[in-house]
Order: sequence, then C-alpha cells, then structure tokens
Amino acid sequence: MSNNISAVNNSSTIHDVDNFSTVNTVYKYKTLTEEDINNLRKICSSDRIYAKENINEDYTHDEMPEYGKFMPEVVIEAISTDEISKIMKYAYENNIPVTPRGSGTGLCGGSVAIHGGILLSLVRMNKVLEFDEENLTVTVEPGVLLMDLIKYVTEKGLMYPPDPGEKSATIGGNVMTNAGGMRAVKYGVTRDYVLAMTVVLPNGEVIKVGGKVVKNSSGYSLKDLLIGSEGTLGIVTEITLKLIPAPKKVISLLVPFKNLDECIETVPKIIKSKAVPTAIEFMQREVIEAAEIYLGKKFPDKSSDAYLLLTFDGNSKTEIEEIYENVANICLDAGAVDVFISDTEERQESIWSARGAFLEAIKSSTSGMDECDVVVPRNKIAEYVKYVNKLEKENGVRIRTFGHAGDGNLHVYLCKDDLTDEIWREKCNLIMKALYDKAIELGGQVSGEHGIGHAKIPYLRESIGETAMSLMQGIKKVFDPKGILNPGKVCW
Repeated sequence: MSNNISAVNNSSTIHDVDNFSTVNTVYKYKTLTEEDINNLRKICSSDRIYAKENINEDYTHDEMPEYGKFMPEVVIEAISTDEISKIMKYAYENNIPVTPRGSGTGLCGGSVAIHGGILLSLVRMNKVLEFDEENLTVTVEPGVLLMDLIKYVTEKGLMYPPDPGEKSATIGGNVMTNAGGMRAVKYGVTRDYVLAMTVVLPNGEVIKVGGKVVKNSSGYSLKDLLIGSEGTLGIVTEITLKLIPAPKKVISLLVPFKNLDECIETVPKIIKSKAVPTAIEFMQREVIEAAEIYLGKKFPDKSSDAYLLLTFDGNSKTEIEEIYENVANICLDAGAVDVFISDTEERQESIWSARGAFLEAIKSSTSGMDECDVVVPRNKIAEYVKYVNKLEKENGVRIRTFGHAGDGNLHVYLCKDDLTDEIWREKCNLIMKALYDKAIELGGQVSGEHGIGHAKIPYLRESIGETAMSLMQGIKKVFDPKGILNPGKVCW
C-alpha cells in the first residue's frame, strides 16, 4: 500500500445528490478517534489497517470518480468472517458507518465511503474454500476475482456462466450487484447461480442463507433479497455457486450492417426464431476503433457502421451448426453485409478482447464521462437506440452506445470531450434524465447490472415510485436499524 493521500472533496461532481444531508439528519455517526482505531487494531493486525496519510487515494472512488471522491477515516483489509463480525459489532455499538468494498470496479459510487467511517476491503478474502464435484458447486470467499474463478472451474471442465465484461471484479461485488454480462440471454444472471451465502449483519451477527439444494420453499428467500443489495443489508463472506458442464465447442458470428437501425432491428427477429444464442451483442464502428487504439490490436472487420456479435455453444460443431446457419440467414435477409464465422480460439480472442475493452477505450478517449446501463424489453431496443442518437444530435454531446442486445441491457456513455465543466454538468443532467425517462416509458428499468450506488438514487426513486421506495427503506431499517452499513446507497 503506497502512501498517497490528496485533498479529497466529499461532494458529487456530476449529479446533484440530495441524500447526503438526509442521512446525516436521521443518523448521527461517530467520527473515529485514535482510541477507536487502536481498538480496531486489537481485532485486526495493524499491517492491514490504514489511517490518515496511509490511505491510498484509490479508495476514495470507484471506476467513476466523476461521481465524487470520498475519503474514509480508516481502511481495514479483513481476512475472515469472524474478523468482520467483530468489526461490525464494534461499529454497531459505536455508530460508525462501514462501507464494504471489493475491487472498486463499480460504476455508480456503490463502494465509496460517502460518510467517512470504516472502508472494509474484502480483497484479501480471495480463497476457494471448497469444490464439490458431486453437487457441481464451488464455495469461495468474496474477494475471489471473476477471472480467477473462471480459470479455476475451466480447468475442471466446468463453467460458471455469468460473464460480466469486467473480469477483474470480485465475486462478492458481482453478487451484491446481481451482475449479468454477455451470456445472460441463454444462461441468466448471477442470482441464478448463487446457492448459499454466509453473511455478517450490521450488528455483527452471522447468518447462513440458502444451501446446496435444487429447490427451496422454506419461507422468505433472504438469499435472493441479499443478492443485489449492494452491501446495504449485510456483508457476504462466503458464497456457494452452482456450476454446469462446460460446452465443448463455441462459435461466434460477427455480422456487419450498413447502419445501426438495421443492426438493432434484427435482434427481435433472431429472438423470435427461437434460436438461443449464448450472447447477442451490438456495437458501433466508432467504439471498435476506440478499442483498436486502446488495445493496439486490429479488429477483424471495421468496414461497416454497426455490428452484431453472436455466440453459440454446444457439445459439437454439428450440434450448433444448424442453429447458427439459421441465424446467419436471418441476418442476411435483414440487410447484413456479410457474416463472418469465428470458430477458432485465435479468432474468438481478437473479437471478444475488443468487446471487453469498450468501456476503458471510451474512457481513454475523453476528458470526462457519465454512463447509464438501462434495460428495456428486447423489442424496444431499436426504438431506444434511435432515441439516444436523437439526443446526441440535439445536445451536441458525443454519446457512445453498446450492449447486450439479447437481454435489452444497453450501456450508454456520455463523453465530455472539450465541453466546459458548467456546460457539461448542465447537458449531462438533462440527457441522463431523458435517457432514464425514455427507458421507463418503454417498460424498462434504470439499471440492468451496474446497480444504483449513490449516483442513481434519484432516478430509481422516480422510476419505482414512493411506495416501493418506502418498502425498500423499511427492509433496510429491519436489517440495519442504525443505518451504519453502506449508508447513502440504493434507497436513501
């Protein structure tokens, strides 16, 4: 850990987030003293506790520093359930806010300490605890990286289907945001693969939810309530995940179109055909070119304005050939310029590495950025993308869009470029509201997989209404009556 501290402004730089003062009015948090830090050192080893000038500036923000930087009073790198239980018990008794954090790859300010207190890092809890070959499960600590889990189960001929683009995210973070990813169209999302969890509650009590069972009708599903709660209800310390046999063959189709409209309008036709691709992604040439520059690698084709990327998997080429040939014909009939078949690891890597780099590529191309990851019904994708393009032209702001066309999850990125701070703030707030309003109008939701954090709370409230928001707040109060766990997030 480097000694790298700078002056940090505890305020939102893009959105006018009005929940901070409300939280402070309702809950009175204690400012940590030297005595508190010394007491915490009795729970954890001193070499895993960082305070004051020893706190790295990276802990003040996630991958979207545009949503503000917030300095915690102390950072603790926990290593066990028992340790976290003792930390939470101390925090609960002393009204100290605690913010759980994984790799910090979030995009909504969900893992930043907006009220100071303790930032509880889980990255050292990165062990595989059990592999159960008979039940096809793996039990891991929350700090295990997605890419390491994928490597571990692949070597055993198995597959963990959820496939978020950010492979350096932790499994705990994936669970707490119910991450989806590119394979959701066929295999579902993180919630579909979590069988059991060990969770530390805000008061330090430890509970176990779920189990290695296929069915469960035993009361309310606390497991499913905790998944996607963004660390506001409890801290997950062990996770048992369902695995499936890995497909023996994977084939991708790269399908160029003359324009984005034809590209997007093809997706409902593919879905209607009852073909089940593993993934259906869409992308524009401008994003591909940015990825080429960022990676220093050539994309197989960039002659067209828009592309569909489809993947099919199965136990043999013969098994999936009929499916992908049918889909290829649908694309050609819908106006596709060509269909490129990618059936080798080398070809697959050249395409999917570019897709995985889209976010970082866009980020590196601009001076500032804001994003939303709305989800709309699949048959409304084309209408929504056309609306995004309309907003871009009307407001003079560069907007880049790509996403999971197969499940309606769109990633929309607003680029600041050379706009002044004042104009950027004004245009950004205007466009973001319009984007969320349109998603709701089309029967969608404000987040498909990135979560709410603190940045998206106003949009969530407007989307679901006060009654639903009150119910969420009531659930929060039952779990966390003192409001110490990840305060100011999701439903404040």
